[in-house]
Amino acid sequence: MSSFSFQEFKPTIFFLARFIGLYLIGNLVYGLYVTAYAPAPDFMTNWVTEQAGAILTAIGWPIETTAHDAKATTLMYYQQHAILSVYEGCNGLNVMIVFLSFLFAFGPYTRKLIYFSVGGIVLLHMANLGRIIMLFWVSVYYEKYLYFTHKYLFTGFLFALVFVMWIIWIKKFTPKKS
Repeated sequence: MSSFSFQEFKPTIFFLARFIGLYLIGNLVYGLYVTAYAPAPDFMTNWVTEQAGAILTAIGWPIETTAHDAKATTLMYYQQHAILSVYEGCNGLNVMIVFLSFLFAFGPYTRKLIYFSVGGIVLLHMANLGRIIMLFWVSVYYEKYLYFTHKYLFTGFLFALVFVMWIIWIKKFTPKKS
């Protein structure tokens, strides 16, 4: 049985420290951003909800969006009924923080990292829009499944997408060490 050697685990420990540090800083900045808008919904939450509403309207579901009077949420209305309430946690920024924290903790710091980061953020944004649109449909047709699909199914899909992009970054875009 071998003893613990700091040198052996040094790269892993430093990676985890960078990842956790970047994630905590990102969440602190995100928290300050969101609370700066309180009690109204933040810009990104409104923007994402409006985009999802515009897509739904374009495909035949006329949607109106409006900020809630007393909560940090944006409401989606269909036929004068509030169908979906989009909170700040649904704007996709937190998932993007997790994604970027890993990439910048893992490195290397190259143009590829910037391009992959931007591409990943765009992909996550599009996936989040799809998630909100699907949650709208679940809310309309299968309301009793809304909690499960929101809490587990679609959230799990977003984090699975992040995980797959991390694997792609490691396998395709980082130098191989001997």
